[in-house]
Amino acid sequence: MTKKNPNGEVWVFAEQQDGKLNEVSLELLGKARQIANTLGVAVGAVLPGGKGVETHAKTLIAYGADRVYVVEDAKLEQFTTIPYAKVLVDLIGKHSPQIVLYGATNLGRDLAPRVASETRSGMTADCTDLDIGDVPDNRTKETYKNLLLQIRPAFGGNIIATIVNPEGWPQMATVREGVMPLREPDQKRKGEVVRERVTIDDALVQVSVVQRHLEERHLNLKSSRIIVAGGGGVGSRDAFRLIHELAAAFGGAVGASRAAVDSGWIAHEHQIGQTGTTVRPALYIACGISGAVQHRAGMEESAKIIAINTDKNAPIFSIAHYGIVGDLKQVIPTMIKEFKSR
Repeated sequence: MTKKNPNGEVWVFAEQQDGKLNEVSLELLGKARQIANTLGVAVGAVLPGGKGVETHAKTLIAYGADRVYVVEDAKLEQFTTIPYAKVLVDLIGKHSPQIVLYGATNLGRDLAPRVASETRSGMTADCTDLDIGDVPDNRTKETYKNLLLQIRPAFGGNIIATIVNPEGWPQMATVREGVMPLREPDQKRKGEVVRERVTIDDALVQVSVVQRHLEERHLNLKSSRIIVAGGGGVGSRDAFRLIHELAAAFGGAVGASRAAVDSGWIAHEHQIGQTGTTVRPALYIACGISGAVQHRAGMEESAKIIAINTDKNAPIFSIAHYGIVGDLKQVIPTMIKEFKSR
């Protein structure tokens, strides 16, 4: 178990593949910067990879890192779990950070639990928010100061749980993509590049990557400027075509609430909310979506929200900039006709 270090840095695992940093790592640096400022400590980014990986250090510093720990090794050219875990475990043992954050990507979800197990640290998966706070222990009457509050949906998204780890440091969490705003980089920021050496024995390289096949992402809700989303109020798979038609008219992407996805009207990759994607488009049109807290958490920071619902008391109207009380089967065709006429 790593020594508890209340003065330790806040670390972000800098995920990179094929010469590109994953955007979630940059999102996490912004949140790490905020947390570190609260704690009065520095932000570190751990950057393992093959030859030339150090070129990413400047970007990581611009997004908030004070130190970038670079481990360059041919055995890290392609991600394999055990060598990467060895890097994280060795550096954690050497520098004793108090917090380590990972993106909740396929790679992060593979790596983080192994590092947590090896360091005997607590870890919370799929967080949607992070904060710092004092936590009283009702059993010992002790108050733990400045703990990482790891916030995530539980029980199928029906409640929001706040999880803390007063022992077994560093405090670790994986964080969903898109839930932390991507802050503007400051190219004038100065930081330190720390070149680390980690011995990776051949015996640790148990898997070799022979070929990689990458499937192009056909939908990127996070970068869409306009999103038209349908919910359970749409009524059927056939009626959901209206959502597609409205999105096509506006040149936007199609989103959905969990109710629509669970009903089988649209694929999960379109789901927006705590158990889906978090978005911040310029325009969000919510059609037949009641506005449960789980859905609102994924879209309430949209610049403009238009809500269409037959229930004038639907919670979605409490955050909508414009509300239309009516049947979407009548409202949407009218909107499309009016839009095309202009």
